Amino acid sequence: MAKVLIYNNDTNRMETYTRSENDSMPYNTNGTLKVREFRGSSNSNILWTTRNTMRAWNSTRYLYGGPIPVGFAFKRSWEGGHSGQSQHYAGVAFDVAQTLSNTQRNRIRNVAISSGVWSYVEPASLTPTWVHFDKRSYPSACSSGGYPLIRQGSRGVYVLVAQDGLNTLGYTTGGLDGIFGTQTRNAVISYQRSRGLSTDGIVGCNTWRSIQEDVVGIGRTSTTIN
Repeated sequence: MAKVLIYNNDTNRMETYTRSENDSMPYNTNGTLKVREFRGSSNSNILWTTRNTMRAWNSTRYLYGGPIPVGFAFKRSWEGGHSGQSQHYAGVAFDVAQTLSNTQRNRIRNVAISSGVWSYVEPASLTPTWVHFDKRSYPSACSSGGYPLIRQGSRGVYVLVAQDGLNTLGYTTGGLDGIFGTQTRNAVISYQRSRGLSTDGIVGCNTWRSIQEDVVGIGRTSTTIN
């Protein structure tokens, strides 16, 4: 069983579901995306994504008109496997079609682009043996791309990424709920102070870079919430 946290973009609320591995993901239609497919190689008991990401998947799957095998989707930062501010850690990215032909991959990529439902679709020159699309949020905190700035009052999957990293590094946020409250702000300030960063309690470019550099791939720790 997995606990699936969904940020509902319509209500600005975090929602919690319990699903078995063969259940469909919340907000998935027609059973086209199982929990085990979204999980990929992650060993986490907790998964997260957004309602808009599920909508984008539903639209793409409908327009393509056939199964889309998922190679990689969700990961937690401490599990590693992707770059520092990967959208996979936010649960809004898919790497698909690794087992399909080039013709099929190109068709899925073109469907994803023409649908207009994804924030970013990787060009074939960068991912010739799979198709990457994601529902990242803009603007990015860093000019080079990555995660958006978050602060007290923010909600969503990027808050989950920050909370997950901070807790794993030993800076308790009081939970893993996707809600940037006072305890999360205090954890950010403590972390910033320990790294010589500006202690503003805001997770902007420099703080994101530092947290992700520290946590990506280090593995589960005694303070990781799972």
